[in-house]
Amino acid sequence: MQLYGVTWNLDFLLTGAIILLFLGSTLVLIGYYSNIGAIMLLIYFVPTTFIIYSFWNDPVSIRKMQSINFMRNLTMIGGLIMLIVNKPGNYSVKRLIYVMRLPR
Repeated sequence: MQLYGVTWNLDFLLTGAIILLFLGSTLVLIGYYSNIGAIMLLIYFVPTTFIIYSFWNDPVSIRKMQSINFMRNLTMIGGLIMLIVNKPGNYSVKRLIYVMRLPR
């Protein structure tokens, strides 16, 4: 993180990033409270994308690769926004529990 100019409370930021990524991706993967998981992933991906993959500041030799990584992260951000708007769908755990009507 120091390489990219982030110097504020590195242990807190690293722990927060690990928690956001692990919990957010787990929630999105199983489809249970996927909106909250997608928001957690957005909290991580938006600043990280603009800090790490700032291809407009990089030398020409690595600009192409950085711009590809930047666009890849933008597509993930767009997919997470679509997940928030359209809900998880038929293959979420919440839906499967409702359809199976498990005994109580």
